[in-house]
Amino acid sequence: MAESKRDYYEVLGVGRDADDAAIKKAYRALAKKYHPDMNPGDKEAEKKFKEASEAYAVLSDPEKRRQYDQFGHAAFEGAGGAGGFGGFDFNGADFSDIFGDIFGDLFGGRRSSRGGNGPMKGANIRKSIRITFEEAVFGCEKELDLILKDPCEDCHGTGAKPGTSPETCSKCGGRGQIVYTSQSFFGTVQNVQTCPTCGGSGKVIKEKCPKCSGTGYTSSRKKIKVSIPAGIDNGQSVRIRDKGEPGVNGGPRGDLLVEVNVSRHPIFQRQDVHIFSTVPISFAVAALGGDVRIPTVDGDVIYTVKAGTKTDTKVRLKGKGVPSLRNAQVRGDHYVTLVIQTPERLSQEAKEALRRFDELSGNTLHQEDAGEKAEKKKKKGFMEKMKEAFDD
Repeated sequence: MAESKRDYYEVLGVGRDADDAAIKKAYRALAKKYHPDMNPGDKEAEKKFKEASEAYAVLSDPEKRRQYDQFGHAAFEGAGGAGGFGGFDFNGADFSDIFGDIFGDLFGGRRSSRGGNGPMKGANIRKSIRITFEEAVFGCEKELDLILKDPCEDCHGTGAKPGTSPETCSKCGGRGQIVYTSQSFFGTVQNVQTCPTCGGSGKVIKEKCPKCSGTGYTSSRKKIKVSIPAGIDNGQSVRIRDKGEPGVNGGPRGDLLVEVNVSRHPIFQRQDVHIFSTVPISFAVAALGGDVRIPTVDGDVIYTVKAGTKTDTKVRLKGKGVPSLRNAQVRGDHYVTLVIQTPERLSQEAKEALRRFDELSGNTLHQEDAGEKAEKKKKKGFMEKMKEAFDD
């Protein structure tokens, strides 16, 4: 009965305003999860697969979806057709690309819209390099020692012994691909996979080149210069074009990706294009003001501290930060936190001078003693008054 059916949108787990891409994505996930070939003998999975397929057949068709939105399941009551589940008509529903994905996973292949023996770009090579904090700020030149492949000079990259040529692959007929067919609820589904014999090249080598052992490539150690741009941050990479693995079937070389690891600095810390550091100042400089020397990536700068500066005061040195990767002429700022440093060792003369300073600026060293004396005097006066009262 139509009344017992679940709402199609609920079956796929999408909202009624879902677009075609969302509906397709939801069905692909359900079809892959519940497909009978992935759940052999599981009747519940088969039931859910059929339910999802019916929902997709309706919601993926603009006209059927319009009818369903207007009349619900009643719009298709009594509908018949070959290949349908429970009398439902699946004519017009396009499942080809979805089941190509599913059967590609089942058989280990992958669908492809182009020939497997076409030109393909070579794989990228990934390397890492360590640089200092300053090198990251201002940029530098580094040199990498790599082993790179180049087309064999004897066979010119064919892999065949000089004087011979690669032959057409008998398994795929030179196409580089094998077509697998499988039966599903919707009929025959075709899945294209790269030929395992020729690797997609469409050619096989009977007599291998002795110099490259049939690979078509020889390896050699090379030194590659890497230009590290100013402002690069830890974990970012530099791409060097055409220094990766050689391409396949005449395709271009891949790229060399160099990941940069920046060493920690003992003084500076970085955040985006800004630098942060802490500088200690004496109590005398904080109270009276004076010049302090502040280290920066550009060298030391002299900064005049204002009289009465408190600890943790932040100072901004404009343009002393890290250059922007997009524009090396634009630099961030350097933020310095001034921390008042308490002396740990004082001479007797310095101690006496500090006590004298304290007496002149609030006598904080003897505030507690003065308070206790005042309290004792107050109590003493009270007791004397009590005694005089009893004597009277």
